[in-house]
Amino acid sequence: MPVLDETHPLFLFAMDQRSSLLEHTYDESGGEPLDEAEAERVRAGKQLVYRGVLTALAAGASRERTGVLVDERYGADVARLVKEAGLQLAMPIERSGREWFELEYGEDWIAHVDAFDPDWVKVLVRDNPDFDAERRERQASELAEVAGVLHGAGRPFLVELLVPATDEQRASVEDYDRDLRPDLVVQVIEYLQDHGVEADVWKLEGLDERADAERVVRAVRRVGRDAVQCIVLGRDAPEEQLDHWLRTAAGVDGFVGFAIGRSNWEEPLEDVVREHLDTEAAEGLIAANYRHFVDTWLEARPGIEHGVDAGAV
Repeated sequence: MPVLDETHPLFLFAMDQRSSLLEHTYDESGGEPLDEAEAERVRAGKQLVYRGVLTALAAGASRERTGVLVDERYGADVARLVKEAGLQLAMPIERSGREWFELEYGEDWIAHVDAFDPDWVKVLVRDNPDFDAERRERQASELAEVAGVLHGAGRPFLVELLVPATDEQRASVEDYDRDLRPDLVVQVIEYLQDHGVEADVWKLEGLDERADAERVVRAVRRVGRDAVQCIVLGRDAPEEQLDHWLRTAAGVDGFVGFAIGRSNWEEPLEDVVREHLDTEAAEGLIAANYRHFVDTWLEARPGIEHGVDAGAV
């Protein structure tokens, strides 16, 4: 497992979106491209986004701390380029656009992992204590099985956890993200751990208060799990909100970076797809967005070198 701690943070550039990407950027409401030509268009878009990462590296972003989270379905070529470039590679194994966890490649999933040899294997999980109890238990059992296989193979497990509000929960508080979600996140983490879901890294929605971030770290590290780490996901939040979440997390031991996706590339890519922007300009905007979030983290975390590679342009 790559070294990951407060002095060796990981800044994941996330581009593993699939069904949401097709729906929002390529106007494919069914979540699947109509034909191979359309699928190739999506692949080309992912390659453009990756060139934005390369532009950020050329401008001085730290190669050691940069990782890319990309899917096999539309980003296989990008995943291979990431490995060739010596960057950290994270790949999802869940099927996109599903309410409950489902493996993308069924029983063959581990063969796909082995073929790409990512540094981090990621799953997306949606859970809430008020969701259906039987379905929650089944999902946790499936995730525990995945965790066991990965750890048996010596592969780090990254769990992206979303805790969406029920209608009743949202109506019960003034601000769900601030007033209720932190408690629910802790409950869900402990529930999953108790059901055998052992993550090496938890990828979590941002928290508004330092005390809540500290509570979450205590949850992921309870009962001897001292090496477990957390990173912040972007959730396509506005820049001001995301900056606040990053600054809050960066000052808390146990939070060691972020995984931000659409906030880096969604608008530039959509402008290219709609032919309002040339690709070089889009790559520059993507790079600038990514470096902004890296700088936000580094400025908020004392004791880390700023992270610009020696000799970088």
